[in-house]
Amino acid sequence: MEQASDQLLQAIAELRAYLSWAEEGGPVMVALPPTPSSTPAAAATPTSMPKLPIVSLDEVRARMGECTLCKLHKGRHNIVFGVGDPKARLMFVGEAPGEDEDLKGEPFVGKAGQLLTKMIEAMGLRRQDVYICNTVKCRPPNNRNPEPEELAACEPFLKGQLASVQPEAIVTLGKFAAQALLREQTPISRLRGQWCEYEGIPVMPTFHPAYLLRSPQEKVKVWEDLQSVMKKLGLERR
Repeated sequence: MEQASDQLLQAIAELRAYLSWAEEGGPVMVALPPTPSSTPAAAATPTSMPKLPIVSLDEVRARMGECTLCKLHKGRHNIVFGVGDPKARLMFVGEAPGEDEDLKGEPFVGKAGQLLTKMIEAMGLRRQDVYICNTVKCRPPNNRNPEPEELAACEPFLKGQLASVQPEAIVTLGKFAAQALLREQTPISRLRGQWCEYEGIPVMPTFHPAYLLRSPQEKVKVWEDLQSVMKKLGLERR
């Protein structure tokens, strides 16, 4: 565990140095440093990201501290880390906190969050049965899309959460969540419903609940995606 903590600290320290340099005009894409178990061939593959050491969610949150790695910290009320079962079989990854989430410090508590809860319950689960987080942990101004350097700044913490929970399946909600995990630029309208993979974990990309509030006719497609997840996990509706 001590070695894993040192590796996570190293990843964060190198990211801080990298972002400091990037603010002066360098590129914003960040590749995490490989762990001892990573092979040179895997590290050289663009779609293969080195695995972060497995530590507890509390440890990941502690290492995050009062993060100032990107400019989003300047306007936040609370860091929105994650919520749910730390050993959940199913993990939902969204894009970014909104106003309600920023004020409460918990992901998906606004109208989109209420819809996500209904989606989870339709699968025969409860919110506390799954783990929910976002790609970035601070609210972007006016709920704009997260920028590349902001996604990069939060990437070690997101990957730390994934490594800690080790879910059997991941559902990404919206374009940015899918792109952050899969390094995939395919539009979400074409990507959704297709099983992908992150570090050996099956990933189902689907539409964000906020999009469903604007386009309720798309709910049937999301339900198809969730049914596929249920089948993958062997879930039966209660």
